Amino acid sequence: MQKRDDGHDTPATDPMQPRLLALLEELIQETHPDRCNGVPVRLNSRLDRDLGLDSLARSELLLRIEQAFGVRLPESALLADTPAALLQLLQSRSATKQQPGKPRATVSPSAPEATHGSFGPATGAPTEATTLNAVMDWHLQRHPDRPHLYLYGEEDDPQILSYGELELGARRVAAALELRGTRHGDRIALMLPTSRDYFVAFFGVLRAGAVPVPIYPPARPAQLEEHLRRHGRILDSAGAGLLITVAEASSVAHLLHAEAPQLRHIVTLAELDEQPSSAPPHPPEASSLALLQYTSGSTGDPKGVQLSHAQLLANIRAMGERLEATPDDVFVSWLPLYHDMGLIAAWLASLYYAIPLVVMSPLAFLSRPLRWLELIDRHRGTISGAPNFGYELCLRAIPPERIQGMDLSCWRVAFNGAEPVSASTMEHFTKLLAPAGLRRDALMPVYGLAEAAVGLCVARPGRGVVVDSVNRDRFAASGEARPEYDPAAAQGFVNCGPPLPGYALRIVDDQGHTLAERQEGDIEFQGPSATDGYFDNHEECEKLRHGDWLRTGDRGYLANGDLHVSGRRKDVLVRGGRNIYPYDIEAAVGRLEGIRKGCVAVFGSHDQATGVESLIVVAETHVEDPAQRRELHGAIADTVVAIVNVPADDIRLVPPHSVLKTSSGKIRRAATRDFYQQGRLGERAPPVWRQVAGLTLRSWCRRLRLGLAEACNWAYYAYAWSLFGLGIGLLALVGLPLPRLAWRWRAAHIITRALMPLAGIRLHVHGREHLPGKRPCVLVTNHASYLDVLVLTAALPCTMRYLAKEELEHRTATRLPLTRMGALFVERFDPRQAERDMQQVEQAVAAGDTLAIFPEGTFHPEPGLDDFHMGAFLTAAHAGVPVVPVAIDGTRRLLRGREWRPHPGRVAIHLGSLLQPEGSDWNAALRLKNDAYDFILRHCGEDRRRRG
Repeated sequence: MQKRDDGHDTPATDPMQPRLLALLEELIQETHPDRCNGVPVRLNSRLDRDLGLDSLARSELLLRIEQAFGVRLPESALLADTPAALLQLLQSRSATKQQPGKPRATVSPSAPEATHGSFGPATGAPTEATTLNAVMDWHLQRHPDRPHLYLYGEEDDPQILSYGELELGARRVAAALELRGTRHGDRIALMLPTSRDYFVAFFGVLRAGAVPVPIYPPARPAQLEEHLRRHGRILDSAGAGLLITVAEASSVAHLLHAEAPQLRHIVTLAELDEQPSSAPPHPPEASSLALLQYTSGSTGDPKGVQLSHAQLLANIRAMGERLEATPDDVFVSWLPLYHDMGLIAAWLASLYYAIPLVVMSPLAFLSRPLRWLELIDRHRGTISGAPNFGYELCLRAIPPERIQGMDLSCWRVAFNGAEPVSASTMEHFTKLLAPAGLRRDALMPVYGLAEAAVGLCVARPGRGVVVDSVNRDRFAASGEARPEYDPAAAQGFVNCGPPLPGYALRIVDDQGHTLAERQEGDIEFQGPSATDGYFDNHEECEKLRHGDWLRTGDRGYLANGDLHVSGRRKDVLVRGGRNIYPYDIEAAVGRLEGIRKGCVAVFGSHDQATGVESLIVVAETHVEDPAQRRELHGAIADTVVAIVNVPADDIRLVPPHSVLKTSSGKIRRAATRDFYQQGRLGERAPPVWRQVAGLTLRSWCRRLRLGLAEACNWAYYAYAWSLFGLGIGLLALVGLPLPRLAWRWRAAHIITRALMPLAGIRLHVHGREHLPGKRPCVLVTNHASYLDVLVLTAALPCTMRYLAKEELEHRTATRLPLTRMGALFVERFDPRQAERDMQQVEQAVAAGDTLAIFPEGTFHPEPGLDDFHMGAFLTAAHAGVPVVPVAIDGTRRLLRGREWRPHPGRVAIHLGSLLQPEGSDWNAALRLKNDAYDFILRHCGEDRRRRG
């Protein structure tokens, strides 16, 4: 026998050890070809600190080990710290010689195949529910035995949890919490891995009327102590009095009291097991706090996003409407449950729509990405997704031959969000899985943030990945996203889709002024799930709000109403789908002996080709001895891993004054990153006076550019309104005095048609041939802006009589021009007068007049097609004349809401085929209304407006 490097005995002739170390050497040479720290690969080498292997590289290593040795390693192999630990697992598994086999062999054929249909189909949705508790009650009344969760662990067969079983476990937890003094609104922290315990504990907290606070669990038991120390600040911020966690945490519970003195209990789920009472305790209200979502990795200054039951349900319903979710869908997820995408988008949305949720842990995905695809195939998954790194990991870890025999044609929504989306990654992923039936149009970039619950911008299914190519130099110089068709001069931005129904976006400059389309700025949003702020953090709440809008911290631009994200204003890094904040790392590295305190910069360097963001540490030091620098390099690597559980991709030791700072001493991370990417780290910084002068000059130049842009905007406002005023004057002098209504409309058409290009409005009309000529009809169109009448008049060369609200008849400025243009005034509030007015409208149609009606009645600042009133369609049915549906797309972007600041741009008008009434009764009018609404909804560029 011989001694291993870690002190354990291993047979001297064991052939596995050299083969394993050779695999490691090969992988390290591929991932770090310039590795120069001189550390050989030994059995006791640390995979992260010494060898620089992150979770993605370790996933690749496990795949190669399984293929080389013909065994299947457990998920826990991803947590192995050293080659010795891997060798021990390899030796134990090699005794059984489990072959990895074909792709579907990892899932037992005897396990239930999508058994969610065995208990009958679910119908409808809990649209009247106002809380998550009420949603669960709705399902329990209709299908308590319907499988809700398929939980995959180490075994090939899932653990199935029905609605009734989840409720029973939750009620027992709620009763136990009540016995421990939990009151309505108390915050209960959850630090649990993906398992049955998590789901039961989460809903048990809700049943107790308390507020769950998810915290990500430790990746390795050996790091539990440091993990709890760093999360004490989150527990303190939330004011959590109880923590539900794993059994291993009880031995170090005392460490939390210094950071979170109000924490009274640390318990496991097994300890929360009481017989539930018949009545549920403390039912919450719609406005009650349902969740505190702490931004992942935020330990220095934790911010807990407050989300009520109403806000969560509003976002879930909006996402479900956009994705056309039904109980026939199947959601497959490995996303972390402490993150909003895994918790809300995957689980709570599936709970609401009675969608079976197939769950595997993030660790299982990282150790074997192929299993994600296998479960989609096996359960006929229709919805699933990942951050960009998840798709990239599949490309790196799954060879094409491993997908043979798979059928992924069922996958209709493959969303990509939570970190920057790489079009290249999506393209390669499509090519990899095309032989398995994955459709290109299933891929869906999305955008969201915890402050909106989770989802904010989602496209309709079936669009695929759309990339907007803009001129690179123009975008860098002025922020203008001008389309560019020359690939050599173009920069691409992925289209993240339009806002969800009921939500609105705007792009603003540094002064908070709204920018026009295709102009980059800060992204702000409004919507029914917008958070009320951060829990007990007034200062951060003030930073979040900008009037009635919320700041996202991201930058981007709008094009045709769709969002294109260009970057992040905040300094947070995204690594492996998790946010990492630089401040904790900088402070810890700065405390190391030999490092200049306050002279450390941590930032991300984004790889455009792969979409992966590297973690870079730049630290100043006076140390020049090579051996001491290697020791310092290793100490920094240890510190980074201890804080964020992932290794740094690159550590640079640089001379003093290499890390760039502001004049007030703050680290300039973005500027240091630019120097790093340009290979200029270590350059001697210019004198302070030159830095100050340069900053001052750039500041004044930027102010000048912004001032010129603002001046140009105001110049256009003045110019546009002067044109409109000129048009009104010409119409009053030339058109209104004309004796015939048809002549007056012809004059109005000519004047407005001439004004459009002068005002920079590009008008495109489609389907003009559908107009019935001289025959009467009823034109119905959506109403989005004050510009609607202007563009309709310019687009349609026919005589029309608009319906106008009666208040305009009593105003001197509007009565004469509207009367001369043939407007019919109708009462909106007195039912008897409104009925008499509509009789006059019907008489006008019977006499041969063409009516133009906005059946929505009015318009709103935010996008969305409102429901239609029946008056226009009853008129058409009673008079026996056809309805012409007209969709206006673009006027809201040119003149939003009740603002008076117009913008140039494109407007499209689509005329539909004639809709002939099939009778004169209510049902005939209703069919006209539904057909017209469907046409306008398809062509107006907006979604159905949500009520309530």
